[in-house]
Amino acid sequence: MKEEQEFIQRLISKETKEAAFNELLQLYKERLYWHIRHIVKSHDDADDVLQNTFIKVHRSIHNFKGDSKLFSWMYRIAINESITHINKNSKRLQLSSEDYQNQTINNLKADIYFEGEDIKIQLQKAIATLPNKQQLVFNMKYFEDIKYKDMADILDTSEGALKASYHIAVKKIEAFLTKD
Repeated sequence: MKEEQEFIQRLISKETKEAAFNELLQLYKERLYWHIRHIVKSHDDADDVLQNTFIKVHRSIHNFKGDSKLFSWMYRIAINESITHINKNSKRLQLSSEDYQNQTINNLKADIYFEGEDIKIQLQKAIATLPNKQQLVFNMKYFEDIKYKDMADILDTSEGALKASYHIAVKKIEAFLTKD
């Protein structure tokens, strides 16, 4: 924890901010990219949201209070930026956010960065049927294997509620994938 506090001080200090921020980028950009990608689905959108996330982190690091881990704070920013991105695009296209997500999933086959078979697209469609919080919990646990304790910090909720959300999400996904 002391190391993180020292790192945050380097991120805040004018003399060390740029070097520390470059270090932060190297530490978290891939992890945050995949976190965002699981929410927004497309590579190009994930790149845009990742860039916006790091801009916001860079501009707001002096506001970080240290109530949680730096990683948790950045994940919250990434989630908010992802949701803002989805809402903005769905509004621009005059679609519900669920219809927008389905349209994005249907475009995955054309995404040169998507390496998946039909079952992966079906999984994405199943995830899209979940409420937003269950989508987040499922993605964070299934794809990123984030511990419930860390998830609780990121989403500001209890571990028990997260375990229940994940369990319910898995049941709904199983039902979606086995229907017919």
